[in-house]
Amino acid sequence: MDDNANSVDDKTAPNLVPDDRTLQIQDLIQTIKESADKLAADGSSRGDLKLISRTLRELRYAFKVFSPYRKHRKVTVFGSARTLPSEPSYQAAVEFGHAMAEKNWLVVTGAASGIMEAGHRGAGREHSMGLNIMLPFEQSANPVIAGDHKLVHMKYFFTRKLMFVKECDAVVCLPGGFGTLDEAMEVITLLQTGKRDMVPIVLLDPPGGTYWQTLQDFITNHLLRNKLISPEDLSLYRLTDSVQESVDEVLRFFRVYHSMRYVKQTLVFRLNEPLHPLLLDQINAEFRDILVDGEFALTSALSAERDEPDLLHFPRLAFHFNRRSLGRLRQLIDVVNGGK
Repeated sequence: MDDNANSVDDKTAPNLVPDDRTLQIQDLIQTIKESADKLAADGSSRGDLKLISRTLRELRYAFKVFSPYRKHRKVTVFGSARTLPSEPSYQAAVEFGHAMAEKNWLVVTGAASGIMEAGHRGAGREHSMGLNIMLPFEQSANPVIAGDHKLVHMKYFFTRKLMFVKECDAVVCLPGGFGTLDEAMEVITLLQTGKRDMVPIVLLDPPGGTYWQTLQDFITNHLLRNKLISPEDLSLYRLTDSVQESVDEVLRFFRVYHSMRYVKQTLVFRLNEPLHPLLLDQINAEFRDILVDGEFALTSALSAERDEPDLLHFPRLAFHFNRRSLGRLRQLIDVVNGGK
């Protein structure tokens, strides 16, 4: 969401003190209450009200569970609940979960069996979080995460998918059914349209597998060839059949790049280290096409970012992004992560 700042050079706005943040929260709570009152005035049906009530309760509880782990890097793992432990995809998920836990990442899955259980088995209970969907079949929580305080049970797929995407720093998709395809395509769509801050997405086949490669062939032969997507959209995700390459892709994404935030018309990249001046010159030469105006500039934290004190020390790359070229934005992150 955009913030109130005037430019890259704006350092004049006052700090947000705790009282200011409290007032902002109170205003938002009041808005929620007013919306609820309007539902009664609108003559909403009982079914509509039940849906809204359950949605609000589910999200409130999910936010409460995830809130203590907001500063902890998390990877969401998607895949089939029907994959057997003897299958290569299951073993790949175990290996990936273990590798990410070794790097102190949390592994978030749908908490059921198959690939979801495999990701948790690899990560272990301490490094696992779950978002279980309540169905009459297939979806009881796996023994790794069952009963854990980091497990949330949800009724609606749309609230569950929101949490999967909102709370993660990376997404890795292994083979699965309709649900896995839906989840993978939705995340890519959110990145392509700028509805989600950029994160690494990996489509992981088991060694020698062709599940995601077959989808890639379809995307190339139909979507790309018929100009239904742009060539740079293919940069929004990575396809591999190597667990190690998947781990490397996720970790490399955050080598220099840390996070992003819009401050009015300015997009700000927070960086783990300052960019070399020659690299900045290269970026200005190669990525001018994604700018509305001006150029890429190194800066410290903007005044509107002072409501995130833990991030103030990071150097910044700030620019006026056109908000259309998201595939190119992903390519820019790769160049930034190339460092010197």
